[in-house]
Amino acid sequence: MTSTVPVPETASQALGAVRAGQSPTTGGAALQAVLLDMDGTLVDTEGFWWDVEVEVFASLGHTLDDSWRHVVVGGPMTRSAGFLIEATGADIDLAELTVLLNDGFEDRLDGGLPLMPGAERLLAELAEHRIPTALVSASHRRIIDRVLTRLGPQHFALSVAGDEVPRTKPHPDPYLAAASGLGVDPLRCAVVEDTATGVAAAEAAGCQVVAVPSVAPIAPAVRRTVVPSLEVVDLTFLRGLMTEML
Repeated sequence: MTSTVPVPETASQALGAVRAGQSPTTGGAALQAVLLDMDGTLVDTEGFWWDVEVEVFASLGHTLDDSWRHVVVGGPMTRSAGFLIEATGADIDLAELTVLLNDGFEDRLDGGLPLMPGAERLLAELAEHRIPTALVSASHRRIIDRVLTRLGPQHFALSVAGDEVPRTKPHPDPYLAAASGLGVDPLRCAVVEDTATGVAAAEAAGCQVVAVPSVAPIAPAVRRTVVPSLEVVDLTFLRGLMTEML
């Protein structure tokens, strides 16, 4: 059964250690855990969110500029919804808009939830080899719990939702919380993300990142590997990323 975890009280200390190049644990560079984003990484839902945003704002009398999609993708609800309110001048507050967007997204889930290519195979492989795995998303808990029924909650030791942490992505808190909940070193975690916002959060936490861009391109960097699809990501690949750190 998947569980939720709070941000550890020592999150700031853990982040300080990461930035100082220190490890809170010892013992080589072995992969200790895999932390997975949800929307656009495991499930093909980034388009769902944009379609809902377009429909909700149309009902308010506003047309969204397609270029804004790159601004709101991967972000927490407070940031994306806040941006759209400001950009359109819509007469609605953040709390009311958040409810409308979450309701619209859940309605879309009723029509089916497609997985990203390679997602089902990767989750099965991680489970088979008993690799500690967490779902880390900027989406709210109500959305994560719906999606978990499709992904299989048995594949995750825990999950972290965007409305359960004081600061969500692009801050490191969600990934530090996941690593702490699993009892692992964030520097020994591989994170799979699809947006620049999620990549920034994972890198700030000190994790090794695999970027699978969904909407906007992401450039390779130190401790960041960019791949075209989850279909090329397997346990051997993830373990190899840790070996490259030596």
